[in-house]
Amino acid sequence: MAKANLLVAQSGGPTAVINSTLAGVIHAAYRHGGAIDRVYGAVGAVEGILAESFVDLTNLPADFLDRLRVTPGAALTSARYKLQPGDVARLLDVFARRNVRYFCYIGGNDSMGTVAQLDRAAGDTGAALHVIGAPKTVDNDLAHTDHCPGYGSAARFIAMMIRDTGLDSAAGFRSTPVKIVEIMGRHTGWLTASAALARAGRPDAAPHLIYLPERPLTVERFLDDVARVHEAHGYVVVAVSEGVRHPDGEYLFTTSRAHDAFGHRQLGGVSVMLAHEVQSELGLKARFEKSDTLQRAFAHCASTVDRAEAFMVGQEAVRRAVAGESGVMVTLVRESDAPYRCATGAVDAAAVAGEEKRLPEACIAPNGVDVTAAFLDYARPLIGEALPPYAYLPV
Repeated sequence: MAKANLLVAQSGGPTAVINSTLAGVIHAAYRHGGAIDRVYGAVGAVEGILAESFVDLTNLPADFLDRLRVTPGAALTSARYKLQPGDVARLLDVFARRNVRYFCYIGGNDSMGTVAQLDRAAGDTGAALHVIGAPKTVDNDLAHTDHCPGYGSAARFIAMMIRDTGLDSAAGFRSTPVKIVEIMGRHTGWLTASAALARAGRPDAAPHLIYLPERPLTVERFLDDVARVHEAHGYVVVAVSEGVRHPDGEYLFTTSRAHDAFGHRQLGGVSVMLAHEVQSELGLKARFEKSDTLQRAFAHCASTVDRAEAFMVGQEAVRRAVAGESGVMVTLVRESDAPYRCATGAVDAAAVAGEEKRLPEACIAPNGVDVTAAFLDYARPLIGEALPPYAYLPV
């Protein structure tokens, strides 16, 4: 078979390791020179493909790829674009004219829906196209994979942030005894749960309360919990998901009615509201913290495990495309916890699109405001090396 070109694109929210997946795709494409002629990147995801805004990635030097692996953000730039009527036919036309036979799409749930649509259309029309999804999301909510590239690094950042801000709160509890940290997570609590890794063997350390979207919450329950922990410890550090909900299913609080192209509500502000309630109802001074995009983009805290697996996923996407597969998403398959080992697999992309992997019941403590040892065993290997050791005086 004559050589053809490979196209790669990045979609959705960037992560600290999404460019490691991109580097893995490029690196593997170079190694498959017998099948692949040119390697192109689409600038701006699907919108870039429709506009034929491409950059040639064929001859990047090795040291550049090494730097790309540790660079946060999305080097090709990203977008959230929902396919419109006629778009799939236009995309197939672009692929045919550009001699693109292999397409690797790095993204989350919605991106896997695009992979499935393109694969189905290629099959219906007889187009010579192999479409592979490479997962990424800090939310860790993609189904049929043990975990997602991007999650381990975001979890590490959150663990370090909670531990350090917890020590800050412990030092200044006499003036400001309550701190509420808002963490990303629209429908799932994987990221917020990772705050528990901050304790690093000290069960009385922050966070003292963890609120997840999987458990309904009322302001009254929250205030009772804060009062109880304050009575026991003298200060309270709370990790709360931005997507925590009332028992009726509505978000506990949000400041915006804006939605993205896929209809997802823009969240944020629950920590501000809860801090106000603590001060007005309990008479305790409270601060709120919301690190927002730092959670997904802070490469200085990236997990070495996460970065290596992200690169591996990019390589596997190319290998499967060249082998003739299409319409699948590369998965991560945990082989062992101790020592931790992980391999790659694949699943039908259509089975991933539209699904959300919730935090399992076995990972949520019976009291609903903490996690279990099962979650810690699951998440701890993903954040890489142990958190740096600190010194604690008996005060």
